[in-house]
Amino acid sequence: MSDAATLQRIRLHLARSREFPEGSARHGYEFVAPLDGAGHIDLEAWKGQRALCTVTRFWGNDAHEHGHLVHRAGGANGATWVFDYEPEASEDDEAGYRFGDHAFAPGEYVSVREEDGDMHTFTVFSVAAV
Repeated sequence: MSDAATLQRIRLHLARSREFPEGSARHGYEFVAPLDGAGHIDLEAWKGQRALCTVTRFWGNDAHEHGHLVHRAGGANGATWVFDYEPEASEDDEAGYRFGDHAFAPGEYVSVREEDGDMHTFTVFSVAAV
């Protein structure tokens, strides 16, 4: 694990959108990832702790979905971070848009492409040590 990387619990809330003009704390994700001192996901640290890097998707009244944060080949810069809910299938994966480039800090914005292809923007609501 990188010296400065520590496991963090990151909570994302749906940002303002046409459907939710005020955003929504009832729609989002909570996931665990090793972040370096600048708030970026640390790939080397993730490799040693991938089983601990879980995700929960909460979406209004829908049942919560549980999975893992996974690093996959392809995408921007040759790899993509995805939320994987079924390891034997890839059609359910939700890709973080340029997650490797973003600092995860409260108030920042990130986007996730859902399995149906829709892209949603989220606010980083909280980041706390696990």
